[in-house]
Amino acid sequence: MKKILVTGSNGQLGSELKNLSGEYSEYKFIFTDVEELNLLDYFAVTEFFEKNNPDVCINCAAYTAVDKAEEDREQALKINRDAVETLAKNCNKNGSLLVHISTDYVFNGRNYKPYTEDDNPSPESYYGLTKLEGEKAAFEYSAKTVIIRTSWLYSKYGNNFVKTMLRLSAEKDKIGVVADQVGTPTYAGDLAKAIMTVVENTDDNIKEVYHFSNEGAISWYDFAKSIMEIKSLSCGVNPIESKDFPAKANRPYYSVLNKTKIKKAFGIEVPYWLDSLKKMLKEI
Repeated sequence: MKKILVTGSNGQLGSELKNLSGEYSEYKFIFTDVEELNLLDYFAVTEFFEKNNPDVCINCAAYTAVDKAEEDREQALKINRDAVETLAKNCNKNGSLLVHISTDYVFNGRNYKPYTEDDNPSPESYYGLTKLEGEKAAFEYSAKTVIIRTSWLYSKYGNNFVKTMLRLSAEKDKIGVVADQVGTPTYAGDLAKAIMTVVENTDDNIKEVYHFSNEGAISWYDFAKSIMEIKSLSCGVNPIESKDFPAKANRPYYSVLNKTKIKKAFGIEVPYWLDSLKKMLKEI
């Protein structure tokens, strides 16, 4: 029976993988978070790999506080690059497949069409830079590596835009939401299924980058409006410009991801963003 190690398992994606794990009886899942496995402790990670001998490592651990990363640079780099290097080296030594989750923030957001895996990364935030460094470390130190970039992740777990909108709707009569940043939401449950499809169908010798988000392209304003409408909430939503919502980190103005490669390689059918949002809100 193959073993799958999932790091960062208490986060949104890790929690969705936990939910899915019962559907994959042919695998033994080992779920860890910082309490069980500190990825910044190289010797602890090495000992863990030697003891558990995982066939696959799905790295969901990340420093995701985009604005905070501008100041907390050392910690962001440790988690998003150094920890990935540690996992990659141990995967390589162990012969394990490394599946590393990255982000649309590796791009500058100035494109006019969906980003493909061949487009040159050019991050404009320190968070995006650390995630790009993590991608480089994964490829440099692990012979078998799949990087999956995603965007605007949400689920019923953890902190995310959807849950923030639901909270604000209970506190305010009207909110302003940025309307000049366009991308695609990703339901973590859909991403978790895609990851497992990749794991089940990946060749032993692979070094590839794939993009996955739900289908469609919307602004944060559209996203917020849809949440309010689906839940029949009375909170009003006003469109605002990015300059009216100052943040420490630059956000991509356009970060839609092209999913053609992952769909062709693995036969994955990607759900439309609105259908997945309705599904998640029904569950919550």
